[in-house]
Amino acid sequence: MDAAAEAVASPFPIAPRGQKGYDPASVDAFLRRARAAFEVPTEPVEDEPVEAAPAEDASVDAAPVDDAPVDATAVRLASFDLVRRGYSVGAVDAALGRIEDAFAARQREAVVADVGTVEWVDRARETAQEVLERLSRTPRERFRRAGFLRFGYRIDEVDIVADKLVGYFERGEAITVEQVRAAAFRMQRRGYDEAQVDALLDAVVDVMLAVR
Repeated sequence: MDAAAEAVASPFPIAPRGQKGYDPASVDAFLRRARAAFEVPTEPVEDEPVEAAPAEDASVDAAPVDDAPVDATAVRLASFDLVRRGYSVGAVDAALGRIEDAFAARQREAVVADVGTVEWVDRARETAQEVLERLSRTPRERFRRAGFLRFGYRIDEVDIVADKLVGYFERGEAITVEQVRAAAFRMQRRGYDEAQVDALLDAVVDVMLAVR
């Protein structure tokens, strides 16, 4: 297939020459599952609209892409192998962000229809408070550390993001869902536990989507 035909056939641009991108077959399969799930009518549900902030020993064990039920959380946790001639990472990530927003909005509508707007807002506020309590801890002590001789997220970089999120929750300082999703940290020995930090950021995204 020549470049022109490939561009027409592909839903996303191919990664630039010399760079790897997401495996097209995996991305296409996941998007088909997401589309099918979104087309199923949503019944009112009684589940919490946002995830609670992670406990002290919380960890995230994401289900394989092929097995996880497709909802806002599954879209956020979706991951794909990097291959040559793969889809542009930025383009796919942007699309997944929009799909997550759509699932979250539909979930919000279903829960509001079931329990009412006041209850929805109260639940989101409660989760926001739990998240804020974690973020407001003493710098360098906000999350557990990676095990001995193991690597975790750089503590200073995570604390910078935590301070910005405290500003968002306490003073309404500007920060977007996209910025939280894009947060990335370098690694250091005995850094913050990756799973715990990731779970907290997921809870932040849930709260932000809940109050949009």
